[in-house]
Amino acid sequence: MNAKVEKLLNRQIKAEAQSSHIYLAMASWAENHGIGGTAAFMYRHAEEERMHMLKLVRFVNERGGKALIPAVDVPKTDYKSVRELFSQLLEHEIKVTDMINEVVYTCQAERDFTTNNFMQWYVAEQLEEEALARNILDKLKMIGDDKGGLYLFDRDLENMPATEPAPQ
Repeated sequence: MNAKVEKLLNRQIKAEAQSSHIYLAMASWAENHGIGGTAAFMYRHAEEERMHMLKLVRFVNERGGKALIPAVDVPKTDYKSVRELFSQLLEHEIKVTDMINEVVYTCQAERDFTTNNFMQWYVAEQLEEEALARNILDKLKMIGDDKGGLYLFDRDLENMPATEPAPQ
């Protein structure tokens, strides 16, 4: 495996692990604030991010590289509002998208077409995750400070997948 690509993939493994912990902390915060639908959504999102990490670990190892299992930083555990929580989720997803784009760019520069092809799944996934976060934030802006609206929003999130399927 190309050394530059392997290094970036291991950095991405850590980013996905960190994402899982961030969303787990967000789920815990939501659960402690009585917004169970938001908590359920975040728990699903945390598990999805963990699966993204595992997919990378397996790929690196299958290609003859050495996947490194990272320690992660302690995530933020307190938020002022559901809106702040989802604003930070979007900011984080944008950061992850930038990291994935760097992996893809390096794959192309290093002529590692196999990894480039593998990473296209992550490119599409990030598009979905950012779009979902923006959509949720739009709904929260519309709700404003209406507690009834927040109640209905939270109830809707309970069964919403962590990412929405792309339109056909």
